[in-house]
Amino acid sequence: MIKARIIIGTAALICALAVAGTPQRAAAADDDVSTADQCKVYCAKCHGPAGHGDGANASTLKTRPRDFSDCATITKISDDTMFKAIKEGGAAVNLPGDMPPWGQAFEDGEIKGLVTYLRAFCKK
Repeated sequence: MIKARIIIGTAALICALAVAGTPQRAAAADDDVSTADQCKVYCAKCHGPAGHGDGANASTLKTRPRDFSDCATITKISDDTMFKAIKEGGAAVNLPGDMPPWGQAFEDGEIKGLVTYLRAFCKK
């Protein structure tokens, strides 16, 4: 897990430098920075930097990635379902397998933080 954290930390730094100038959401507190960086590295590739499902890799997928800013849809999905989709992949929650499992990259607490972070894209 330490090796994974070093890789994640290095990737987060590289990504943070690459997206310098991308506005941070005001709601992100200092202790959420690592979650925000993880989201930029792992989630934004498909879901986009603002969670609209329009990331750089989105066009390569069979199914468009979830738009986390779509409050009508995202509020119907439980935290447990989002957690399981991140940890075990889309197929684990009867979604397309384009969503890979991230359980080896993140601890459960980190996944819970990602769920909270992703939900913040929905602004009611």
